[in-house]
Amino acid sequence: MLEVRNISKSFGGLRAVDNASLDVSSGAIVSLIGPNGAGKTTLFTIIAGFQKPDEGRVQFEGRDITGLPAHTICRLGLVRTFQVVQPFGRLTVRENIAVGAHLRHADRGDALENAEAVARRVGMGAMLDQPATSLTVAGRKRLELARALATEPSLLLLDEVMAGLNPTEIDEIVPVIRSIRDDGVTILLIEHVMRAVMSLSEHTYVLNNGAIIASGPPRTVAADPQVVEAYLGHGAAKRIAASETAHA
Repeated sequence: MLEVRNISKSFGGLRAVDNASLDVSSGAIVSLIGPNGAGKTTLFTIIAGFQKPDEGRVQFEGRDITGLPAHTICRLGLVRTFQVVQPFGRLTVRENIAVGAHLRHADRGDALENAEAVARRVGMGAMLDQPATSLTVAGRKRLELARALATEPSLLLLDEVMAGLNPTEIDEIVPVIRSIRDDGVTILLIEHVMRAVMSLSEHTYVLNNGAIIASGPPRTVAADPQVVEAYLGHGAAKRIAASETAHA
């Protein structure tokens, strides 16, 4: 579904993304992990059309979308969320989600009806009439997910949708993400919460200093010495291995 080939992007003397390639198959949940500053979000912004790469190409469902504007890529069915959630504060949850729904539903009534259905999919059915400003961090994260989902994407790029959530909130949102995939939406996610990465994704790419240093099944990647050194640290790697043994 998504083919990213040899993407590079520099800002002045900083090479933020360095010859990075990845693939996402239809129906999969694929994760992109790595330390802060590795270039993950920059790669997302290039895939989604918010920045143009210096080199390389992005192909989505057989079409070269490299350098196309974000709104065009969104209409094609590839949509991303953002780390920093910025809802329309004066609007209700329903109205915020309807902003995304208007991409496919020109009629206001249809957009609001679609927004209600999406809200229920992400566990926000009881919050539809709340002002967005009243939401907790977890609520805002779900709202960001819902707004993207309301555009009816075939591929959803999730940028740290679990950042700032406590363990209980993480446990609550993991099945929501899985159910979105089960409903037919392919997912590529950036995430630092490794237990969520292990639980959700079938394939993981590791980015460090702009370059892909490892890829494969999450538990195989977590045991890679290069990944342990660059990102996880030995303590985290041991905890993941112990968890794997406990669930074997």
